[in-house]
Amino acid sequence: MLGSAAAYTALRPHLALARRASLAPGLQPWSVPSDPPSNPIDLSRALIGAAVLAPSHWNAQPWRFEVEGNSIRLVADVSRALPITDPDRRSMMMGLGASLENLLIAARAWGLRPTVEYFPQGATHAVVASVTWSEGEPRRDRGLFAAIPERRTNRRSYDGRGIYPQNRAQLLAQVSGDTMLHWMDDREQIRRLADLAHDASRTQSLERRAAAEQSAWIRGDDSEARKRGDGVTVNELEVPGLAHWLPGRAFNPDSWFHRFGVESAGRQVRDGLRSSGAAVLLTTTRRGESAWLMAGQTFQRIALRATQLGIANQPISAPIEVDRSRGELLRLFGATGEEPLLLARLGHAGTPDPSVRRSVSVVATFRNS
Repeated sequence: MLGSAAAYTALRPHLALARRASLAPGLQPWSVPSDPPSNPIDLSRALIGAAVLAPSHWNAQPWRFEVEGNSIRLVADVSRALPITDPDRRSMMMGLGASLENLLIAARAWGLRPTVEYFPQGATHAVVASVTWSEGEPRRDRGLFAAIPERRTNRRSYDGRGIYPQNRAQLLAQVSGDTMLHWMDDREQIRRLADLAHDASRTQSLERRAAAEQSAWIRGDDSEARKRGDGVTVNELEVPGLAHWLPGRAFNPDSWFHRFGVESAGRQVRDGLRSSGAAVLLTTTRRGESAWLMAGQTFQRIALRATQLGIANQPISAPIEVDRSRGELLRLFGATGEEPLLLARLGHAGTPDPSVRRSVSVVATFRNS
């Protein structure tokens, strides 16, 4: 299990980035090749290209990759952590797990046999996983692989339709290991959950440090998002009212207009849940970074399977991040005594445009064997 922040800060970078843009990062296209590149370096780039299309909390993209021969090391970029809203780095580790799962799915889809070593350099190092591979395997996971560039975090209003039982079974089948997936589709229970999420969102938004931290990842428009290569645009947030038109003030905790941002964020999460067909809660009985990393892998498989099935999904973080909401969240799902990892709503809605991702050339380093 990884240690405290001091363990991370003891690290020093020892590889230069392959290329660092002077003003803005290059952006990764939302596409993956159907067949593996023949050149080993291009193959590594393609695997990382699939990995960076994973979701992460506030689209912070807390990952780096180190390539050496047929090995890729996944490294936690703690400069992209959210220490106020994610103090134990649970969400960061789950984002890293989602990225790792994309890489493994791509490898298997290209006929490779990947092997993962978790935390290969011990608990005091930022390398969270090392992946090596060999060739000559049958191609697997092709359906999930095809869903990688199609997956979206969908914050739009859903149409209220439920999830077919056979689709629910397929989503539940993605869960393995120490993680558990609790399902909710009773309309009255969903309304109670929506009210809880609304209150948690308001509580978090009214806490100045949390609001300032989240505001730092909000991008006013697509141009700003492309310039920075990360974060979530106001359009993607789907917030209603004045907050949509004055995001720089509405999400600034020092502004008089911040009250409108607080109310808009609360309404978006409440109304979004009320429009959903179902809600799910991913939990574990084993606490720690390794459990969170593997849970991130699990959720990514759920999200990709949902994409295959035409089911929209959106993780909702505030009820887990706000201490006083967590116990009631577990009670609503009948999961008392477990650790909540990720809450998400499911349903049906139009597909939004993809969010930006920093390119492989920005996040990866290459070393000759």
